[in-house]
Amino acid sequence: MNVLSTEQKLAVLAAMVEGNSIRSTERMTGVHRDTIMRLVVQTGQNCERVLNQKMRGIRSRHVQVDEIWTYCGIKEKRLRQEHDPVAMGDQYVFVAMDAETKLIPSFLVGKRNPANCYYFMQDLRERIVGRVQLTTDGFRPYLPAVEDAFGGNVDYAMLIKTYQDTGEQEKRYSPGQIVNAVPIPVTGDPQPFHISTSHIERQNLTIRMQLRRFTRLTNAFSKKLVNLKAACALHFAWYNFCRVHSSLRVTPAMAAGIASEVWGLESLLG
Repeated sequence: MNVLSTEQKLAVLAAMVEGNSIRSTERMTGVHRDTIMRLVVQTGQNCERVLNQKMRGIRSRHVQVDEIWTYCGIKEKRLRQEHDPVAMGDQYVFVAMDAETKLIPSFLVGKRNPANCYYFMQDLRERIVGRVQLTTDGFRPYLPAVEDAFGGNVDYAMLIKTYQDTGEQEKRYSPGQIVNAVPIPVTGDPQPFHISTSHIERQNLTIRMQLRRFTRLTNAFSKKLVNLKAACALHFAWYNFCRVHSSLRVTPAMAAGIASEVWGLESLLG
């Protein structure tokens, strides 16, 4: 990896952030897949440092939160005693999104449990300045996590969705047809019009389109948790600072006022 030219590194990263797999990137660039993965891990770790430094003092009015599923190494139902239950099996990416600027101020990769939910909310609170309206889904650990992180300085609501049971959920990945979506105010005075998870659910599609390891029914899943975390950090840094959002015509970081220009991929190399 150390002998790759800057042009080769940028070609590899450009292929990765546009949704290509490791092996297809290897065929396109001529760089060995092991070298590609080492580059992604190194760049992802640098992106994590950049995000931790830049995502501070964000002024946001409406934040939506959701989780997106993937897995590492093996699916949860196939875990055995010899497998690491933390690093393997089902993994979720907790994602927070500013509904207006489309910025991703915080994310966390791990199991979908109360501990990670707590750490995620604490991290989100440290990055946002002032009072915010927050919307989550019906995952119950959000209730104490939001209270511990924000106290009374938040307008918080849950959006509880009910799906029609057609008996086909076991045969497909998408949930059934939505029958009802009930907004439930929890804390403060959330505005009913802004109790929504539509933007963050659309962001889930962006993740699955731009991150190959999230694509369903492929062998491009993550084999190691460290690789998954690095790939997510690379994606969110590229999304926030390098990718011009079609509806904003600037990057989310520019819309949020934390960047003055579009970053090139070379800015993420470190």
